[in-house]
Amino acid sequence: MIVVFGSINIDLIFALPRLPTSGDTVLCPAARIEPGGKGANQAVAAARDGARVIMAGAVGRDALAKDALALLHDARVDLSRVVETDAPTAAASVMVDPSGHNAIAVGSGANLLTQASQIEDALLTPETIVVLQMEVSADQTAALIHRAKARGAKVILNLAPAAALPIEALKALDILTVNETEGDWLAAHFKCPPTARALQQTLGVTVIRTLGENGLEVATGQGVQHIPARQITPTDTTAAGDCFVGVLAAGLDRGQSLTDALQRATAGAALCCMKAGSQGSLPWAEETDAFLRG
Repeated sequence: MIVVFGSINIDLIFALPRLPTSGDTVLCPAARIEPGGKGANQAVAAARDGARVIMAGAVGRDALAKDALALLHDARVDLSRVVETDAPTAAASVMVDPSGHNAIAVGSGANLLTQASQIEDALLTPETIVVLQMEVSADQTAALIHRAKARGAKVILNLAPAAALPIEALKALDILTVNETEGDWLAAHFKCPPTARALQQTLGVTVIRTLGENGLEVATGQGVQHIPARQITPTDTTAAGDCFVGVLAAGLDRGQSLTDALQRATAGAALCCMKAGSQGSLPWAEETDAFLRG
């Protein structure tokens, strides 16, 4: 079982001829509305890959909440730990250029009211994988990390977007995932080289550092491994990192080795990049199976 603790958003997506610069206005024919949020994306990715998933988060009592939860419902994610609040449902503006690069602004709203207490201790067992990101309160994230670790659950943190957590919480993780920007930020914080190996030696946990088209490096206590990226032409990289984390968690939940789960996660992320959109671009298990078969 996978328990995802994190953000639930509604995304307003603009496919632009170029990303705007400061003071710039760029027009496009139309915008698209789609569910998003790193937590919800990771929950949907894991569920579409076949895992049993529980989502803990928060939405507002507003017109956006139903649409923000729609694809979680469709993927049969358990939403009994999602609460309604007086704050607005979180919203993001996602701008994407023709090469698939993006820029995103987020109004956090109800996400900041998500509480670790929404997840009861009975869910935190050695058979549970807890997945977290950094779009809800860092204090609540740290509190859940410690509770989950104390009860024997496996804990995966995607440090996205990069933000400070107490080092004791980081050292309590089983797996830390960062991209290049997040890895650079964390390495500067700890005054170490921005490599998976250096971060692993600093924290004593498995570190996965994704490198975009250059694949990823994973550092464990046994050494460092490089896994190449899938060779694709990206359409939109939005949610690819979330897809990677969700599919990774689903693979580990099924009992796959870390290497096999990482191979599947890179395939899932590649498929995500080949479709426009955010949560709607996340692949189903049969799509990933077919992609891996070549």
